[in-house]
Amino acid sequence: MSPDAQEFFNEISSLSTEQRNPRSMEIDAKSIPDILKIINEEDKLVPLAVEKELPYIAEAVEKIVAAFKRGGRLLYFGAGTSGRLGVVDASECPPTFGAPYGMVDGYIAGGKAAMFRAQEGAEDFPEYGARDVDHAAVTDKDVVCGIAASRRTPYVVGAVKRAKELGAATLYVTATPRKDFNVEHVDVAICPYVGPEVVMGSTRMKSGTAQKLVLNMLTTASMIRLGKVYENMMIDLQMTNLKLKERAKKVVMTITDVSYEEAEEWLDKANYHVKSALVMIRAGVDYEEAKRRLDASDGFVRQAIEMG
Repeated sequence: MSPDAQEFFNEISSLSTEQRNPRSMEIDAKSIPDILKIINEEDKLVPLAVEKELPYIAEAVEKIVAAFKRGGRLLYFGAGTSGRLGVVDASECPPTFGAPYGMVDGYIAGGKAAMFRAQEGAEDFPEYGARDVDHAAVTDKDVVCGIAASRRTPYVVGAVKRAKELGAATLYVTATPRKDFNVEHVDVAICPYVGPEVVMGSTRMKSGTAQKLVLNMLTTASMIRLGKVYENMMIDLQMTNLKLKERAKKVVMTITDVSYEEAEEWLDKANYHVKSALVMIRAGVDYEEAKRRLDASDGFVRQAIEMG
């Protein structure tokens, strides 16, 4: 073995994500129900690990909200499972919250093809991550979030480093212990440590679940702070399909107690803008006044309704 290969082997072997789990050592000899029980018991540890990181997640959300308000974006960079999770989270923001396409975006080592089939070796070069940051035209208005269960993925490290050089705020989501986190150029590290995987090194399991929970929090909390939720309902829906059109009616009906037919009429009067329809009904104002109030309240329905 060459010295370089030996050094790489030693680095990989020391990672927390590459350790064996003593609680699943005999899993290959277990029945199907027992295999599932072991996996389930390990999965129960994930939200507890995320809970410990809430202060750092909150700090990250503050940076994301500030970026959105100055016209910036949240951009995820990851490889493999981590990269796919970022792309999925980003792709769900427009239909869920009415966020403009590109406001949240995801990049994966190996490009679009890697979403469906592993592109081996694409993650091994930091310059590829830096290149994708440049292609994304990152500026100091943006937030760049690296996602890597092992923390060391060269593509992700290269992306975060380049983003910081360009003045962007930087986040990092990893499943390694905080004490082992040594990635430079990171403003906020989020480190839910879930322990060794049921199958050694299979970070698509607990590590991936932890990352998914964190990304859910980052975007959902940020969108709430932008006024895209009223009470606990999505109100900035893009009615691009029948399901979303009917969901919009249900939202109006639930919040205002109008009938199905009335909800349809109000949405028509509001140019199918759910926020405006809600303010019109709850505040007893016309469409123009509802829009004025929403503009004055920065899009927050609760404040717009309460305005005199």
